[in-house]
Parts: sequence; C-alpha cells; structure tokens
Amino acid sequence: MELFDRVMGYAGQPVTTALEIGAGTGKATRLFARQGVGVTATEPDGAMLAELRKHVPAGVRTVQAAFEDLRPGVRYGLVYAAAALHWTSPEGRWSRMAALLEPGGVFASFGGSVRLADPGVAAAVQAAREPFLESDEIPSPDGTPPEHDMQWPGTELQRSEWFTDVRQSVIERRVTMSAPDYIGHLSTVSAYLILPAAEREQAFDQIMRVLPGTVGLVADVTLHLARRCRDTSP
Repeated sequence: MELFDRVMGYAGQPVTTALEIGAGTGKATRLFARQGVGVTATEPDGAMLAELRKHVPAGVRTVQAAFEDLRPGVRYGLVYAAAALHWTSPEGRWSRMAALLEPGGVFASFGGSVRLADPGVAAAVQAAREPFLESDEIPSPDGTPPEHDMQWPGTELQRSEWFTDVRQSVIERRVTMSAPDYIGHLSTVSAYLILPAAEREQAFDQIMRVLPGTVGLVADVTLHLARRCRDTSP
C-alpha cells in the first residue's frame, strides 16, 4: 500500500486507468486493480500471461504484447513497470512511453535487488555460486555507478524531452522466506536466466546446500516517478 500511496500522492489527482508493462505473475497488477484502477496488463510471454490471468481480478484487461509492439491509441493516466523496464529496448523508449500517456500523466518504475541480510549466509551463497556465476547483480542499463544519487531509469528520464519532475525514493522492506522460495526467486533473476539450463540447475543445487531453512532478506523497493510533459507531443 505504501507504494500505491506514493504513486497516487505524486499524481495529485485520481488515476482511473493504468497500463502495466511486463506484468509477469501480476503482483503489481493486483495492487493497483484492488484500489479501483482500471488496469490493462501486458505481458509478452504466453505461459506467463496464462499464469497472470489466474491471479488477477476479473476487471483487469490482459494483452499478450511486448512494450515495443504496443501501438498508440488509448492513453492512460498511469503507465508503470514493476522490475520489467530493463527488458525493454532503449531505442525510442521514452517517446513511445509518452505516446501511451495522457498529457500530465504519470510514469512509474519500481523494483530492486533482493539480498541476503546475514553476511555469513551471503558469503556461503557467493562461494557456492562462483563456479557458475561471478555476480548475480543486475548492472545499471545506462552504466550509472551505484553510488550516484539518481539511478536508472531516473537518469534517462532526466535527459528525456518527454518527461519532467523526475523523483526517486526508496521503500524499505525486510522479508523472510524459505530456502526453496529463495531459490524460486533466484530463478527469476536475469543473471541466472541467461545461464545454460544445466549450469543453472547445478548452481541452484549448490546454493540450496548452503542455505538454512529460512533466510532473511533486504528487499528495498526503489521507486522512480516522472510526469509526461503537457506541451510535447510524440
């Protein structure tokens, strides 16, 4: 709810329609739809879309499409991406995004890495992972160093002629999950997804061996917000 409240507080007015990019299994979809926002959720993967449709309210419209395949037509009060924006093509990203938004409409991107809270467990997992993967961190798509105050995609939004009033904030989260659920989380991380299937399964087996039954995680969410310029037409 804190995420929803921050997005709506930034909007400064009721948001009735939203387009979600890369909805996945629909966690963010449910968050917005249950607060009365009319959500159109897009997802390019057919199997993922089928799973999404099992878990979202009946009023959610679902569309199988990649961001690059969406065509301007209906404009939305909000366009958002939950840990999915880095899968989109940088070419024409922001003009295409602006074309999907009402003038003055809001773009939101949110997500963040999940890291083990216990340094000892983190070191053991790193050692187990190293034969297969040096790091599972996702590098910044535009090369922004992690110590910079503004991170991607805020950096790109600040340079874009289509958007203004770019803001970044962090929502602190601490969660606990079982070891199998943590492995399930790793199976969605792009660094593991690009490994050959056999190596990926070996890495997960080795990591599982060093995990305790439950693990504590630092799962802070970084939220970027920007407003579509009213006087610029894509």
